[in-house]
Amino acid sequence: MITMNRPAPVELCHKNMRFLITHNPTDSTLSSFTEDLKRYGATTVVRVCDITYDKTPLEKDGITVVDWPFDDGAPPPSKLVDDWLSLLKKKFQEDPGCCVAVHCVAGLGRKRRGAINSKQLTYLEKYRSKQRLRFKDSHTHKNKCCTM
Repeated sequence: MITMNRPAPVELCHKNMRFLITHNPTDSTLSSFTEDLKRYGATTVVRVCDITYDKTPLEKDGITVVDWPFDDGAPPPSKLVDDWLSLLKKKFQEDPGCCVAVHCVAGLGRKRRGAINSKQLTYLEKYRSKQRLRFKDSHTHKNKCCTM
């Protein structure tokens, strides 16, 4: 059996939000993927690519898997962005500091210079926040965060 050298997950934190960007696992790498999720406390995985592994073992471990695939190399459709932001708002309001994991087909493999394609870069450059991930701090009644 050939073992692939997978990149380590990358954790991104902003205020009370934690994200884990991971490789795209397969059924044969699912146990190490699950260990990574548990190590970072991720209870939700969003996969934005075609299915490459059975999510049943993750769900048995209490990890929710959300499937929102879109074309590799393309920017996400508006509906997916809306769903993503709704999920994050709910998760971070219910459990501040929780961790949401996300992966596509080859995202972590694209951490090298020049690897982001022009369609995705243009999308990010033109993106304008609608402040949909804003919520009030229950102690001060002030807005806590505004991302995307």
